[in-house]
Amino acid sequence: MAETATPPGIDIRPLDTVEEVHRASDVLAEVWGGDRGGMPPNLLRALAHSGNYAVGLYDGDHMVGASVAFFAAPAARSMHSHITGVLPGHQSQGLGRVLKQHQREWALARDVGHITWTFDPLVARNAHFNLRVLGTRVTEYLVNHYGPMDDGVNRGDATDRIMVSWALAAPPVPTPDDEQVVASVEIPHDIETLRRETPVDAAVWRSHVRDQLVGHLADGLVIGGFDDARGYLLVPGR
Repeated sequence: MAETATPPGIDIRPLDTVEEVHRASDVLAEVWGGDRGGMPPNLLRALAHSGNYAVGLYDGDHMVGASVAFFAAPAARSMHSHITGVLPGHQSQGLGRVLKQHQREWALARDVGHITWTFDPLVARNAHFNLRVLGTRVTEYLVNHYGPMDDGVNRGDATDRIMVSWALAAPPVPTPDDEQVVASVEIPHDIETLRRETPVDAAVWRSHVRDQLVGHLADGLVIGGFDDARGYLLVPGR
């Protein structure tokens, strides 16, 4: 991952106090539409106090984002990034990449070789960031992974997720060349607007993308990358 300069006034700090933990829980709840269940303060406090990754993103003295990850089995030398969010007024400013760079450096300092996380396969900006910018590797397609969720982002929708693994010391996984691509699966440009304005259309997209990707994976293909115009790029399994 290329070095990303932290914007002036932006700082990332560990969540060391109860007050910081509660503020981080509030920030994440605001990002996810007002639901405190995604990262309740008591769980966040326990994760932070036991040595896991729990940080706040600050603009001056104002917390504008947070990120939480926890360690996997010791032999795996891996950790799972469970939740990362930036307040709407600070999104699209490169702060997600700054957080990921900080998470990478923190993990490497603790002999962690991989970070895993999940994302909604219908969110194009996340697919672009995870696969094209960071160069992560897709490891699984998870159907309705979390079951029903009651936050403002996921309410009323199935929670299908793509699992990715980020090899921290390896070069980014490149987008496959056209001659490698066997199939592609298009996704909507802006699923968030579709969910708000035409939820029936959003549900159709969910079923279509799930059926296509699950079918291709069952045929032995793997998701090798993402293209903004074509969607997910399927290549022969290795």
